[in-house]
Amino acid sequence: MITFDSLTPMLLAQRPSDLSVPGWLYEIKFDGYRLLVEIDGQVRLRTRHGIDATKWFPEILASLGMLRGRHYILDGEVYVLDARGNSDFGRLQGRAEQRRLYAGADPVVFCAVDLLVDRNVDITEQPLAKRKAALAALLRKSPSSVLYVGHRTPSQVKRGLEKALRSLQLENLVAKRKASPYQQGFRSLDWVKMS
Repeated sequence: MITFDSLTPMLLAQRPSDLSVPGWLYEIKFDGYRLLVEIDGQVRLRTRHGIDATKWFPEILASLGMLRGRHYILDGEVYVLDARGNSDFGRLQGRAEQRRLYAGADPVVFCAVDLLVDRNVDITEQPLAKRKAALAALLRKSPSSVLYVGHRTPSQVKRGLEKALRSLQLENLVAKRKASPYQQGFRSLDWVKMS
């Protein structure tokens, strides 16, 4: 069983990706801070580097605290979104540097990409596609300040998502192998930032 305090996130490799290869899912990559979340009677937040960020984003705590059930661990990123829905990394940095909510602070949103512990069961060895389905079910009634990051198929990507990425000035696409387990702290070719 993984524990929240010892958990290190799976990392992205970077390489070109061929959309004709079967067995992959694609996600939009915004520009934010990686965040691990534990929900177990209380909500705790940690950055990719293990820094306790629980007090930094109380709106995320309040939203995720409303989830029913027992003991979840989620992986995702936190963003500040502008009026067009694009991530604004500079504004996020300004918010995170304060390490608290303050008058006039930019609101943040937690975008959940993976579920690692589901009701006290470690599911990191299950295929990504199953973990994403469990995450979608958990966030079916998505609380405010929390978004489920869905995925796209190769045909959807080919039909214009890449063009949309450029026009919306989003960071990139991430390709993830559907069958991949969650590999803690590992820069895996199963998860790649497309170049």
